[in-house]
Order: sequence, then C-alpha cells, then structure tokens
Amino acid sequence: MKKLDRNVSIGAYVPEEDDDMIICRCEEITKGEIRRAVHDGMYTLTEVRRFFRSGMGLCQGQTCGRLVRGIIAKELGVPVSQVDHATPRAPMRPVEMEVLGNEIIGNENVHGGGK
Repeated sequence: MKKLDRNVSIGAYVPEEDDDMIICRCEEITKGEIRRAVHDGMYTLTEVRRFFRSGMGLCQGQTCGRLVRGIIAKELGVPVSQVDHATPRAPMRPVEMEVLGNEIIGNENVHGGGK
C-alpha cells in the first residue's frame, strides 16, 4: 500500500475533460476545483472541506462526501481507505447576539432590553 507523504510531489495539475462537473451541488464545487486543490497541497478531506465548504451544505455531505474523498484518493494515487473521513459536526444556524445577551436571572433582566 502506498504511503501518503506530503514531501513527495504528486505531479502537476493536468486538466481533464470532466473538470467542470459539479460534485458538491449545495456549494457548487466542481471536480476540477477539488483536483486543483489537491495539487495545491490539500491532501485531506477536512482541508478540502474547510476551503470549499464541500459537505457543509444542506445535504451535510450525504451526496458529495464519498465523491470528494474518491477524487482526493485518485489524485494522490492512494486507496480511498487512506483518505480519512471528515470530522462530523452538528449543523449550526446563526443566532443574533441580542438573543445570547438577553440573560434573565430570577425575575431580573441582567443586560436590559428584551422581556
């Protein structure tokens, strides 16, 4: 089994005909963007995910996760089993600061405003 080593060059990025294929539909990331990122030094699914937000859309990687992992493995020339899964995280929604700062202790509103 080939060992993944960041000190060994994987070669130059060579465009392919299907590089414009959308892999992550939620974030509209193409196969070519992922391939180029690997050749630019992003060797893990987590690195690619953080850079492009692939797997962080509405599907939470259910649609594109395996595809992205497979593309990374192919570009690195290693088996898919050597590419670690991304760390699962709970989906988050933005919360207004007013909601977080509106703390009520007993019957008294500590920060003013609100209820």
